[in-house]
Amino acid sequence: MLFKQQALLRQKLFVLGSLAIGSLLYLVARVGSLDRLQPLCPIDGRFGPRGQDEIPLRALQFKRGLLHEFRKGNATKEQIRLHNLVQQLPKAIIIGVRKGGTRALLEMLNLHPAVVKASQEIHFFDNDENYAKGTEWYRKKMPFSYPHQITIEKSPAYFITEEVPERIYKMNSSIKLLIIVREPTTRAISDYTQVLEGKERKNKTYYKFEKLAIDPNTCEVNTKYKAVRTSIYTKHLERWLKYFPIEQFHIVDGDRLITEPLPELQLVEKFLNLPPRISQYNLYFNATRGFYCLRFNIVFNKCLAGSKGRIHPEVDTSVITKLRKFFHPFNQKFYQITGRTFNWP
Repeated sequence: MLFKQQALLRQKLFVLGSLAIGSLLYLVARVGSLDRLQPLCPIDGRFGPRGQDEIPLRALQFKRGLLHEFRKGNATKEQIRLHNLVQQLPKAIIIGVRKGGTRALLEMLNLHPAVVKASQEIHFFDNDENYAKGTEWYRKKMPFSYPHQITIEKSPAYFITEEVPERIYKMNSSIKLLIIVREPTTRAISDYTQVLEGKERKNKTYYKFEKLAIDPNTCEVNTKYKAVRTSIYTKHLERWLKYFPIEQFHIVDGDRLITEPLPELQLVEKFLNLPPRISQYNLYFNATRGFYCLRFNIVFNKCLAGSKGRIHPEVDTSVITKLRKFFHPFNQKFYQITGRTFNWP
């Protein structure tokens, strides 16, 4: 009898202990989830007196779940009004370049509590059909956010599409523009690799990179090949400078963002007039993937999709040398215009 009572007592103590540990873990996780959502006001005088523009604690606690419901279209107008959430036009756009690291940059900037990202590429300014739908259609494609937050979208085709600079200027002539670049030859090969993978998934054949990048008739670099044209950064930037001063652009080093992301992100924070909030805690190296992953808090981590970091095919070294020689004068002009120098061959 005594043995049964002792066993029952141990069982009760075990249950109570489990409940206590579970409660403690829940509280720790809850605090961690709120860490990313701390109100930012006031920030260096950008907002009013304390309390005037701060996000209510109740809204902070439920923000992540509510925004998820809003994206699914399940939120009511009353919920939107109650939590003071709005859909805002972007105050900054990552305009390019393709295969430069635009997705990585967007996801990393989303670590900042004052930044809200559009999850999908909107392709508003580079798509005539979408652009004809008007700015209000574009705004409704943006995520819900608090009024003090900055909405950012990325569509790398913007950088190389001729009509885009004027269209963005007409929407907001003071918008901040982010361009992320990589070494031009590496970027062109990465561009080719993505297209090649798509062809292979559809069981289609595709030319080798060398045959596309080099004109077989002249044996010179084929400037009609889109992957090559995209890497002539200065040609595209000069078109943008007809509408925007260079001060409204920030150039991000896409190669450095892979190996040492924090300094690049801190430069972007400064460019966007944001208080420094992204730290080394938010970035950890994943040895399996070979890339940095993101840590929002103690319970929520995120790595980029497996399609990022594709293995490039081997390219003839003479073709690489020819491409680097071709890009060199354009690179020098790009350094001169932007005021930023890269260690490109």
